[in-house]
Amino acid sequence: MSLFNLELLAEIADAYGAEVLYDEPMKNHTTFKIGGGCEMMVKINCEKLLRELIACCKENEIPFYIIGRGSNILVSDKGLKGVVLLLGGDFATAHISGDVIECQAGATLAAVCSLALANSLTGLEFAYGIPGTVGGAVYMNAGAYGGEMKDVIQSCRYLDENGAVKTITCDKMELGYRHSIFSDKNYCITSVALKLEKGDPAAIKERMDTLMSRRKEKQPLEYPSAGSTFKRPAGDFAARLIEASNLKGVSVGDAQVSEKHSGFIINKGNAGFDDVCALIEEVKNKVYNDSGVMLECEVLIME
Repeated sequence: MSLFNLELLAEIADAYGAEVLYDEPMKNHTTFKIGGGCEMMVKINCEKLLRELIACCKENEIPFYIIGRGSNILVSDKGLKGVVLLLGGDFATAHISGDVIECQAGATLAAVCSLALANSLTGLEFAYGIPGTVGGAVYMNAGAYGGEMKDVIQSCRYLDENGAVKTITCDKMELGYRHSIFSDKNYCITSVALKLEKGDPAAIKERMDTLMSRRKEKQPLEYPSAGSTFKRPAGDFAARLIEASNLKGVSVGDAQVSEKHSGFIINKGNAGFDDVCALIEEVKNKVYNDSGVMLECEVLIME
């Protein structure tokens, strides 16, 4: 039996016609395919519902977690108490206004990149293949192949710590390497405006196809993972340091340092939360002992 009055949340969700799930396995909602059941999950379908649920959680001291595609998280096998607010398919609209794409936080980067291509808009090609939502990408200023979200963000709507709806422009977001103002504040991104430029659709598609081919060639996309496990240390690369410590292919249970790209820890089948955590610590300690560099985990651990 839950320690929290989840019926209050269920009543609010029902009033908005939102889907509610109980004891939902988190492994079904993370790219690592790891995680026990959450007590309650609500599939958010509008900003107003999100605002009311967060307010209710705070008022009644109910733990809550906001996730999108679950592409940068590792969830405990013991599951999560309280409620998971899922920003996904029911909160994922995107539309074009001139050279700006306005999208809800749950829109996938893949869908938004495809929309940009269909409208001959360039600037977002670097994000094609990043397995996350727009909200998550802004939260961590996701980037690849020389591009970052900060290059294309115009503005963002969010809920502040008091539940007020606010808008912030790119220059105020404190965007840096895998960091934004949202990383440090108790804010929730609800929608994003991306400013792109008109381009040649053939050139845009060629760039997207080229980057996807590079991802498939160099990254272990055939296995569940949370993407790059460690942040890039100043002046170096996590993968190089890990390889230099002869850790490529090292395993704990079914968690393994990828033999294809040592910057990834992968789930080879039935890896558990403890396996991945133990391997992360093993890698950090060995690299530190060998090089003096303490790697910082990029993956958000939820337990």
